[in-house]
Amino acid sequence: MRTQVGIVGAGPAGLMLSHLLHWHGIDSVVLECRSREYVEHRVRAGVLEQGSVDLLCRTGLGERLQREGMRHEGIELRFDGESHRVPLTELTGRAITVYGQQEVVKDLIAARLDAGGQILFDVDDVRLDGLDTDSPVIRFRRDGREEELHCDFVAGCDGFHGVSRGSVPDGVLTTYERTYPFAWLGILAAAPPAVDELIYARTERGFALYSLRSPEISRLYLQVAPDEDIADWPDERIWAELRARLETVPGWSLNEGPILEKGITPMRSFVVEPMQWERLYLAGDAVHIVPPTGAKGMNLALADVALLGDAFAAWYGEGRTDLLANYSRTALRRVWRAQHFSWWMTSMLHRLDGEDAYEAKLQSSTLRYVATSRAYASSLAENYVGLPEV
Repeated sequence: MRTQVGIVGAGPAGLMLSHLLHWHGIDSVVLECRSREYVEHRVRAGVLEQGSVDLLCRTGLGERLQREGMRHEGIELRFDGESHRVPLTELTGRAITVYGQQEVVKDLIAARLDAGGQILFDVDDVRLDGLDTDSPVIRFRRDGREEELHCDFVAGCDGFHGVSRGSVPDGVLTTYERTYPFAWLGILAAAPPAVDELIYARTERGFALYSLRSPEISRLYLQVAPDEDIADWPDERIWAELRARLETVPGWSLNEGPILEKGITPMRSFVVEPMQWERLYLAGDAVHIVPPTGAKGMNLALADVALLGDAFAAWYGEGRTDLLANYSRTALRRVWRAQHFSWWMTSMLHRLDGEDAYEAKLQSSTLRYVATSRAYASSLAENYVGLPEV
């Protein structure tokens, strides 16, 4: 097979890049090791920044998003038995939209297939060769047969455990990372949300987040130990702990219902530089991961490929090489801003292992400053809804 850009990975980054390339008249083929059913139903992030919403709508993917997505103009901070709202839209003129990552993926897959795009699911043994030549080759197996995809460029959008980053020679990439001493236990529950906006709660028992996915489905998280066993968390214990951490404001209670899914997610920060080598360009979780506290993961992936789509369009349409040459440097400015914001939110809201009274007081003081200072609240708000340019 032959295409212009070979894309490894059918998550939001890979699919969005293929969609953008199609808009620019550039051919691509997407390779994915999982099945279509799997990638369309894996539950991941659900908060879209204003810029991500604008990108999806501008490229023809906004119909269902605007109909089913839930626009939020603020978030709530709970600490010391008090509740404080951060008015995102009032402070920035922008908002966030709650719309699950799996829904974005469904919309992207439908759009690519409707346009005649090629997405090859269930491939395995993917290998990248010739990345330092002008004719890279992606070799893989499909239905038991060896196949080759020849292309001009390769986009590695295959996540942290994918093969793309590992195809770069030793010594080229530099890794920056931090592992946090806690994890998130997340549940998806068939319970109508008892909130209109997300609640971030810090308590002496640990952090909790009340989010939502639809008028009928709630998404909730608890801070737990990084080595926690999900088997030790029956539904009754989860609900009891959520009540203890969230029902700290008089007269408010959460809605409970059957738990549809539950799992434990470790917390880490991870960045690799540069995000490109020769004819390989990396995007999304393949080169950066943030703790989910700042709701930046999917948004960073979409921002990466928006840059990459424009860079490929300039190369093919005008013969310009500057945008591709500067892709990594440009993308990393936003990546590091999001890294700092996610670290700050995480540090401010989570109970630290072995935390003493001094550290707890500092966290409360920081939260109160955010809640009462318009300048500090504006900083949180503009980072949360997404900075237009960095």
